[in-house]
Amino acid sequence: MTSLTLPAGSLEALSGTLEENLRYVAERLRVKLAARGDVVVLDGEDGAVALAGNLLEQLGRLVASGYKVGKEEFRTAFRVLEEDPSADLVAFFRDSTLPDSLKRLLVPRNLRQRLFIQAVLKDDIVFAVGPAGTGKTYLAVALAAAALAEHRVKRIVLTRPAVEAGERLGFLPGDLVEKVNPYLRPVYDALYDILGYDKVARHLERGVIEVAPLAFMRGRTLNDAFILLDEAQNTTPEQMKMFLTRLGFHSKAVITGDVTQIDLPQEKVSGLVQSREILSGMPGIVFFDFSKEDVVRHRLVQRVVDAYEQFEARRNRSER
Repeated sequence: MTSLTLPAGSLEALSGTLEENLRYVAERLRVKLAARGDVVVLDGEDGAVALAGNLLEQLGRLVASGYKVGKEEFRTAFRVLEEDPSADLVAFFRDSTLPDSLKRLLVPRNLRQRLFIQAVLKDDIVFAVGPAGTGKTYLAVALAAAALAEHRVKRIVLTRPAVEAGERLGFLPGDLVEKVNPYLRPVYDALYDILGYDKVARHLERGVIEVAPLAFMRGRTLNDAFILLDEAQNTTPEQMKMFLTRLGFHSKAVITGDVTQIDLPQEKVSGLVQSREILSGMPGIVFFDFSKEDVVRHRLVQRVVDAYEQFEARRNRSER
């Protein structure tokens, strides 16, 4: 049993609605938690009690410094300490390396997300590879919006390859752009979530934000732009080379993809897979890998990813 005294008033601020944050810790770590005033008593296995105490103590200091910790921040802090019990939560949430405009848009949900953000801020071409739910596209769009807000770029260009995944483009109504729009829906969703519908609509109308299929990138040079290539696992090597050579002066490119969800015909090589063989180790280009442990969607998403990985491994063994 451990007793912990937090800074005055911080425990009430951390508890959440109907103490939901404290219940969350108790359920996830299977510890008994009793709170009175600014004193918390923890009882359970030593490792779980130590993690819970570390979490509350650090967040107490963060709240006392004037930082508002809500439900999402609390759960993010929990995930960060699960990954790295030695992590400094005050430094994590008050990271001075992140632009102020980005801090207003989002808080990274785990250490890998923060490291990815720092990589994009530092390098001009960053590949983000990993399963669904790790926040690759969302973070990239937020970084693009922050760069635009701080006038580090003049426009945002968002693109995806128009590869059919069980559906036929020809059966969709409209011209090519209208046919491709459903495939760009996740990018639009992230934009609306981060910037709001009205601002996105104005930027799209003025050409400050451009959302287009990858085929429309050929022959262009993109200066003063933040360029995002999403679903890059479905590019061919030729398309990947074409995209990477569009980068102009004062521009930055982020390429995201999941190599476990390639929709190309089996005889085709993925441009994302091949690019690592060609470009890995080149200065200014970073390959950043997310894993299923970095999934920040519903907890079942991580289990689904894990189950599919095990299934694929069993099938590969049986085919040998």
